[in-house]
Amino acid sequence: MFPTVGVIGGGQLARMMVPPAIELGLGIRVFADIDDSSASIAVTTVGDYRHLESVLAFARSVDVVTFDHEHVPQSIVRAIIDDGVVVHPGPDALHFAQDKLAMRVRLSELGLPVPEWAAVASMPELDAFIAAHGGRAVVKTPRGGYDGKGVRVVSAGSEVASWFDSDGPLLVEELVEFRRELSQILARRPSGQIALWPVVESIQRDGTCVEVVAPAPHSAGQIAEVAAEVATSIAVNLGVTGVLAVELFETTDDRLLVNELAMRPHNSGHWTIDGSVTSQFEQHLRAVLDLPLGATGCHEPWSVMVNVFGGSADHQRLGAALADQPDVKLHFYGKKPLPRRKVGHVTAGGAELDDVKLRARAAAAFFED
Repeated sequence: MFPTVGVIGGGQLARMMVPPAIELGLGIRVFADIDDSSASIAVTTVGDYRHLESVLAFARSVDVVTFDHEHVPQSIVRAIIDDGVVVHPGPDALHFAQDKLAMRVRLSELGLPVPEWAAVASMPELDAFIAAHGGRAVVKTPRGGYDGKGVRVVSAGSEVASWFDSDGPLLVEELVEFRRELSQILARRPSGQIALWPVVESIQRDGTCVEVVAPAPHSAGQIAEVAAEVATSIAVNLGVTGVLAVELFETTDDRLLVNELAMRPHNSGHWTIDGSVTSQFEQHLRAVLDLPLGATGCHEPWSVMVNVFGGSADHQRLGAALADQPDVKLHFYGKKPLPRRKVGHVTAGGAELDDVKLRARAAAAFFED
């Protein structure tokens, strides 16, 4: 009997774990907070992931628990483990994806490259940091932010005065001058095996990823080596199991700085579904079950993934896109279209980067409003 993986969170990441689970013969069950979640095809429990008894009942029905998001409270994760269920990533590692301040402290202790930062508990402390760093800085809420939420560039502490009403200090960082944003994704098994994909370039708009190019142009050599070394060090020293995404800044003075961490499949790795021998979703399942990891080579010299936001994926548009771009792969998440909401992505591959970009963007454009 093959094992069953339980995923807490019913979003698109859980949805995209379903096909590789079926292919590997695994059972997969999803704990979602609403009936019509993106991963509804595999939802077996609908409830509140902060409700201990509901989560424990779900966990007892599977062989290993993993996550679609990083918001499950530490107390719940530890209770699952105390009940005898295997959890990956574990709470000690997950803590650093849940708390940006804790992450900055630990990465600094490890001597890994990060922006200059501080924990600030008042507007005067924030103003002092801003003054010492050129008059502008990035302020982040340590917990709960994603896709640009809970992040603000400020010139004065008064611009985030209301944020000081929350518990604990805020994280403030230097406003990094960077050429581009990169992402290094890897997977790590509990027994230690690590597999890395090529470092990719992530193009952002308003704090949200809109396009990913794999591999990142002009990254062969030192950039790829440093990105791999940094991500591997983080995975090993933080005890990460499963997929880890390390978001990086390539600065104008030729450094790589760690921006954010995600301990789950990540938007910058969606290209792997069609562009790599092993997708990040299959690899995550392999890793959390401590199975041998798959090869991470690329099918084509270039892959480009373009996100689809808020548009209508109706039958007519779908047919038109498929006819116009028959070699572009389309993925939709079963989500209600809303402004700026990520509802799907498309991926193209090929030998000429400019052509690959044009084909991916053309397919995504059919779903724009």
